[in-house]
Amino acid sequence: MKRPSPASSDVARPRRSPRLPVAGLVAVGVATGLVAGGVSGFAVARTTPFAGSCSTVVLAESAAPAVVTVFAEGRTGPDGLAFGGSGSGAILTPDGRIVTNDHVIAGASRLAVLLATGERLDATLVGTDAKTDLAVLQIEATGLPTLAIGDRTAPRVGQQVVALGAPLGLSETVTAGIVSTPHRDVVAPVGGGGTTVLAGMVQTDASINPGNSGGPLVDCSGDLIGINTVISTVPSASGEGGGGSVGLGFAVPASTVRRITDQIVADGRATHPWFGLSYAVVPPGAAQARGVSSALFVSSVAAGGPAARAGVRGGDLIAGIAGGPADSFTIGRLLATAAVGDEVVLDLLREGQPQQVTVTLAEAP
Repeated sequence: MKRPSPASSDVARPRRSPRLPVAGLVAVGVATGLVAGGVSGFAVARTTPFAGSCSTVVLAESAAPAVVTVFAEGRTGPDGLAFGGSGSGAILTPDGRIVTNDHVIAGASRLAVLLATGERLDATLVGTDAKTDLAVLQIEATGLPTLAIGDRTAPRVGQQVVALGAPLGLSETVTAGIVSTPHRDVVAPVGGGGTTVLAGMVQTDASINPGNSGGPLVDCSGDLIGINTVISTVPSASGEGGGGSVGLGFAVPASTVRRITDQIVADGRATHPWFGLSYAVVPPGAAQARGVSSALFVSSVAAGGPAARAGVRGGDLIAGIAGGPADSFTIGRLLATAAVGDEVVLDLLREGQPQQVTVTLAEAP
């Protein structure tokens, strides 16, 4: 895959949805030696039977014109060879503002989009946010069809949705399914090693494949409720992940799409909160010996940072975060969804004595 939400008196407690492990997650962009033009028209694949009044055909006809194929060219691979890639995107404004995934365009020296009309246009990069795996592009155009960001209400389990994009370079492909769960926390690998938390992702069984990255997941009103980003695959006998859909796709939720794209458009970048401390996970047995189910050892505190200002010290044990458990996943999810200025209550153990502090999150340096 590729990359990539809080708790306290001010910050809502993180939803403890089951987390999906790193293994088997892949990004859904397409890398190619030479990227050809898209295929005109759209194909509709119904992967999950469902009843109701939502017409996939009508929805596809209304939403597909606002979906584009994104071409990222001029990248250089580890072997020094140049290559291109493609993904998908959604048009947000009539004058050509487009949202896609950061991993679709990362490292490209040239960007272009293919409209549903078949017209190919150069695109410029407005800004990216690697933490949420979102990017905003701009093309020179007017009067374009658009998708509204549907963040007025949260998606519901069982809600009918369609995923649109260009899997394997096949532009204007539409697949249908449902929302499997509206709040799935995904631990995903990032470039250069390590992991990140993609919090509150919308899980769907609509078929998503390489090339769908950056394309919209829309509801029966035709509103964008997510940006398709990552899929889970079944590992092969050798332990390597497969490359196609098994009905486990994940989309960045509409609320995150709106927040991050608005910040990028206004400032050219997105801001994320910061605790200002380093920590190590305390082994479960050692934590339980101190009377808590889990704990984090504070190895250092940034001078003048949020934790230091709240009174956190190196050597403290964090025994609880905003009323929830103290583990690296909780911190990752909180930082993925909280905002600068939010307050987070930490339960500490200092020399065996319980203390409680309130950390006001600051912008990450």
